[in-house]
Amino acid sequence: MKADLRPMLATLTDRPFDDPGWIFETKWDGFRAIAVAEPGRAALYSRRGHDLSAKYPTICAALARIKHKAVLDGELVALDEHGRSRFQLLQNAGRNSARLLYCVFDLLYLDGKDLRSWPLLKRKEALKKILPKSKLLLYSTHVAGDGIGAFKAAARAGEEGVIAKLADGKYHSGIRTREWLKVKSSQEQEVVIVGFTKPRGQRRFFGSLVLAVRDGKAWKYAGRAGTGFTQASLAELYDELTPLITKAKPIAAKVPNESSTIWVKPKLVAEVKFTEWTTGGEMRHPVFLGLRTDKPASRVVREVPKPLKSAKPKTKARANKA
Repeated sequence: MKADLRPMLATLTDRPFDDPGWIFETKWDGFRAIAVAEPGRAALYSRRGHDLSAKYPTICAALARIKHKAVLDGELVALDEHGRSRFQLLQNAGRNSARLLYCVFDLLYLDGKDLRSWPLLKRKEALKKILPKSKLLLYSTHVAGDGIGAFKAAARAGEEGVIAKLADGKYHSGIRTREWLKVKSSQEQEVVIVGFTKPRGQRRFFGSLVLAVRDGKAWKYAGRAGTGFTQASLAELYDELTPLITKAKPIAAKVPNESSTIWVKPKLVAEVKFTEWTTGGEMRHPVFLGLRTDKPASRVVREVPKPLKSAKPKTKARANKA
């Protein structure tokens, strides 16, 4: 049996909720990864199917201690000194003091058996039993029913938010489903880099990144990010950008400081945090967090939260509660 390694994806919603038929987990701020493990050997794959094993050999070694053939779903994260997952730290894993972890939250296959039709809580029970003790592996715990409390706790801890999951839900590979909902405590967005401005003063390499999101068949200007860089990341990103320089302007809209803007082919996907969207569709105060390699540029659109009423599917638990 060939395992389907496409991860199940969550739908963004606008607020947390309580429901006895749902569980709530920490929304880890890292890279999604599917693990394929068997005794003595393991590999990690991005949500685009790229093999990440060579980049995270210690995580693979920890997963190779699983005494079964298993396919797991989880998130590669780097924790700061307060134990909070930070995407920006993951970009430089191995070159900083951040603690690297693989946070595991689902089990898809076990010893050749497809578990994706099992209820979520039953899959999690099986996962907890096979996961070996390791400083590099973390079983992602959950709270049952109390989604508002879980969200407030995540916000107080400085985490990105929570993931709400239907307790008896199946695993739908490769599908963005309403049986998993994400509620963010901060504003973050995937964007595509379409240009950069020339540096000023003592800044080297470039000034700001010109950002866009996909809008139908075109690119829509989304703002500029001029902060969030170190000297090392400025140099590394500049090396990624220079081969993509083009005379063709990727976006139709006129942007600030266009005369000092150098355009690039829209290939690189970045993660930014920001304060809010303007009425014109631009992000206020975007801060660069890092590059993403787990999503193609063509699929980067503005992520708009669905109202909870329409995002959340009807369940027996909700009907009984009513």
